[in-house]
Amino acid sequence: MPGEDHYRKLERMYLKAPVNEYFRLAVEIRHSEAHIRIPVRTDFFHAGGAVHGHVYFKALDDAAFFAANSLVEDVFVLTAVFEIRFLKPVSSGQLHAIGSVVSASKRVFVCESRLLNSENEVIATGSGKFMRSAIPLTPEIGYA
Repeated sequence: MPGEDHYRKLERMYLKAPVNEYFRLAVEIRHSEAHIRIPVRTDFFHAGGAVHGHVYFKALDDAAFFAANSLVEDVFVLTAVFEIRFLKPVSSGQLHAIGSVVSASKRVFVCESRLLNSENEVIATGSGKFMRSAIPLTPEIGYA
């Protein structure tokens, strides 16, 4: 069963990804669970003055993805399908996405995620299927 060393390597890999430098986020990975925190900034806003849906998607998908990859020590998993439900807008504070594994087989992982605002209200939910890839978890992709 994967352990703390695997979770920390996944966290470092996530934080080293160039796209994540822009979001200035934080990550915590546990067995079958992941937490992503993103501070709300005005450069995330759409014309209506609230966070654009792409930020919601990123937080929800990433949390579910890393919940799945917490169970896989040899390869990177990939998002096969992901559905999101927007419930409330947000324009300040912090986004907190919590992803968890609902079911797992050798190749397919079904995961759910919730996105909370600073008042711990659910502002969006997501669910998806993740699959094992052929991409090995190695230092070359930041898994170190």
